[in-house]
Amino acid sequence: MLKDEVAKALKIVQEGGIILYPTDTIWGIGCDATNTDAVKKIYHLKQRDEAKSMIILLDTDNKLQSYVKEVPELAYDLIQYAENPLTLIMPGAKNISPALIGSDGSIGIRVTTHPFCQQLVQRLRKPLVSTSANISGKPSPQYFSQIDPEIIDGVDYVVNIDQHSMEIKNPSTIMRLEPNGRFEFIRR
Repeated sequence: MLKDEVAKALKIVQEGGIILYPTDTIWGIGCDATNTDAVKKIYHLKQRDEAKSMIILLDTDNKLQSYVKEVPELAYDLIQYAENPLTLIMPGAKNISPALIGSDGSIGIRVTTHPFCQQLVQRLRKPLVSTSANISGKPSPQYFSQIDPEIIDGVDYVVNIDQHSMEIKNPSTIMRLEPNGRFEFIRR
């Protein structure tokens, strides 16, 4: 089941499509983080201002150096010891769609622990965009059943995993982390 869903989602994402999928936090909308046309489809679907950047998911922290110019050592400790999903916003984004890079040159990255996300990112060999499955300004859905039909109809594939789960998951903790190791919490 998991392997089949990863294969179906992989094909869509490789072809420039967007998917609706479960994550280690809430349901997300995603695409290949290097494909600007696909990234723009997500902004359009969410009716989101392109100045508001979205995060990317990696399957392992040893890929951080591929997408951030200077990764502080502290980043690896924070990821390893975080009790909840953690998104790190770091300057010096590289090798991803310019549409994902903040005006200050930063990118938000989360190393996912969700088996579907890990396998998809691993097979894609690129980061996956992850943004909450809602129209911009509306509440983020706690469960699949709360996702706006406009979102479901607007994606190219809906992953058939965890759709009936009623486990409440929270958005990730967000920290801004500078190359010198200085950090601040954006969302706890």
